[in-house]
Amino acid sequence: MSFADLGLSDDLLRALTAAGYSDPTPIQRQAIPSVLMGRDLIGIAQTGTGKTAAFVLPMIDVLGEGRTRALMPRSLILEPTRELAAQVAENFEKYGVHHKLSMALLIGGVQMGDQVKALERGVDVLIATPGRLMDLYSRGKILLTGCSLLVIDEADRMLDMGFIPDIEEICTKLPKQRQTLLFSATMPPVIKKLADKFLDNPKQIEVARPASTNINITQHLVPVASSGFEKRRALRTLLEREDVRTAIIFCNRKTTVRELNKSLKKHRFRSAEIHGDMDQPARIAELERFKSGDVNILVASDVAARGLDIKGVSHVFNFDAPWHPDDYVHRIGRTGRGGATGIAYTLVTSEDAENIAEIEKLTGQKIARVTVTADAEETASEPRADDAGKRRERGGRGRARAENGDRAERGARSETGDRAARGDRAGRSARPENGDSADRSDRAERAERGGEPVERNAPAERSARAERAPRAERSEPPERNERSARGRNRASDDRSPEMLAREPRRYANAADDGPDEGWNGPVPDFLSYTIAL
Repeated sequence: MSFADLGLSDDLLRALTAAGYSDPTPIQRQAIPSVLMGRDLIGIAQTGTGKTAAFVLPMIDVLGEGRTRALMPRSLILEPTRELAAQVAENFEKYGVHHKLSMALLIGGVQMGDQVKALERGVDVLIATPGRLMDLYSRGKILLTGCSLLVIDEADRMLDMGFIPDIEEICTKLPKQRQTLLFSATMPPVIKKLADKFLDNPKQIEVARPASTNINITQHLVPVASSGFEKRRALRTLLEREDVRTAIIFCNRKTTVRELNKSLKKHRFRSAEIHGDMDQPARIAELERFKSGDVNILVASDVAARGLDIKGVSHVFNFDAPWHPDDYVHRIGRTGRGGATGIAYTLVTSEDAENIAEIEKLTGQKIARVTVTADAEETASEPRADDAGKRRERGGRGRARAENGDRAERGARSETGDRAARGDRAGRSARPENGDSADRSDRAERAERGGEPVERNAPAERSARAERAPRAERSEPPERNERSARGRNRASDDRSPEMLAREPRRYANAADDGPDEGWNGPVPDFLSYTIAL
């Protein structure tokens, strides 16, 4: 069956041929004749099956006859996101090139001025998100009493985003005699209740089992550690080893989107990002860069998961396992579109076990597990945060050890010099460690000899006296030596060359010691000392 067999006009067939389409998809074959006949319709199909064209094509022919009236659009299409609304508008421009239909796009994130001007001229097709539509309606800028055709697209997504109350209120503003089309990937009870309330004897079309995934998409689960570094490394390995032409990477949080895009750019990947915190012009600009090939990787939050029809997406990566099983179906549906094949990878941790079980239950299939091993050079390319903390900890311990060693060294020098000053080593002369200690030594010697003056330059005599004196009398309290050595800048060292040779080099150049060997800079004044050989 071709599009010509579905009852579409010649002008529309010419536009389809120019766009390169010849054969309708299953949902298009079943939906288009019913819409042309004016029946209400419920269309249930997985993403990527051509749902948008299933209502855009017949709407163009239905609206081909008639004229617009100011502030009263003739048809209304409700979309959950700005991106999806913009994409539907592109479809109308592409397929309606030979029809003189006016169109207005009402979405948030842009100025209202141009939108209000378009409404004042009158439009055949109004494409809107519920929030902006209700805003303009409350301001008295739009009337919905002339709308004869309503399309509720991605109804289950509307439910997830909390738009069902807005949709119910909008439906009450429209005339009761109208044609209503509802499209959804799944049919939860709330959507079924909505359809029963606002659709009149609808025809239900189901081209695939609810929440089933595209058989053209090869799916894999990649177990990774819980750390962000392990996930980023596994993702980079997949991006490098796979034949990735264009890829969309989905994250659960907007902050993760920003951080991951920054990391990918750091590793020289051509990536861009799109999330809810960006204003509409910025989001459109990033999408255009991705579509044009300026970048081949798009990191996105779930704002881009539904309805984006970007040709040639070869891979989808779930950097975070989706919280809702339905989101998994819509995410991976960005690849394998239009009969093409695609590959989807989901990085999972031990915390995602419950989510993955729900996804496999919903889709009715077991997803294959694969293991990704990074190369050695890839492992070393990005330091882990905990490794950096360990290095800082080791550095702190190294500095503490060096500081303790310095204090011990100063204490050892003081004690050694003190013993040498009292003639502890026979046959060697020793200098007084400082003037204060020398004065104390002189006073002790004079008191010992009854106040007799002592010749300071008689080391042999002092050594003999030191040998005759008890050891307890010859040693001073160690804390006095340490306090004395610490409080002066002109310390002297009386160690032998053999002792110096065995002494570790505490104050070598930075090139000689490793990064964790303590202080490697210039010696501060309070640590300076001289070596006397």
